[in-house]
Amino acid sequence: MFMVPRLLLYTRTTGYRHDSIPAGIAALHTLGDFTVEATEEPAAFERPLDPYAAVVFLSTSGEVLTPAGRARLAAYVEAGGGFVGVHAAACTEDDWPYYGELLGARFERHPAYQPGRVVVEDHDHPATRDLPAVWEFTDEWYDFRTNPRSAVRVLARADESSYEGGGMGDDHPLLWCREQGAGRVFYTALGHAADAYTDPDFRAHLRGGITWAARPAGAPRA
Repeated sequence: MFMVPRLLLYTRTTGYRHDSIPAGIAALHTLGDFTVEATEEPAAFERPLDPYAAVVFLSTSGEVLTPAGRARLAAYVEAGGGFVGVHAAACTEDDWPYYGELLGARFERHPAYQPGRVVVEDHDHPATRDLPAVWEFTDEWYDFRTNPRSAVRVLARADESSYEGGGMGDDHPLLWCREQGAGRVFYTALGHAADAYTDPDFRAHLRGGITWAARPAGAPRA
């Protein structure tokens, strides 16, 4: 019998809080064939995560998990669970080295919110399949402390010539995926403003990334 995949959507913040979080929650509820359980309670990660096809950190910030929650999340991904990070997820769990490895890179800074261009490098992925080769978008254009390219599959990069204040140069990964243990991880640096979550291209991008990361409903995690 077909089972609709369940997502655990986490939006806890102990640092900067994005005004777009409610729009992001609303978007995920209408994004696709998912059942979404949204929470800001760390206790949600102290219970079994097996029922979820993927865990989504939507613009989380700061330290948001207890030690028990960290252990549960790591075990879940290593055994085959999906993890999706959106925008400020890269500003999260700075004191937990495993999380930085899981996500692929950590946030460093961003210039002003402004229009720019996303250059798609890999169209052979659900998150980028329907995007134009050069995607005009408006966002904060995150810089990262390290370039994740050696450890991730880069799907798209920022064109720093298209906006002011970029700090990573010509090779500026922005959207990527990777595997961690038996699990799949997808990250998008986009999604700062509420408008993003009603943009058809961004919604298709986010839906594709979540679908790729999510473990098929009922599938074993090994």
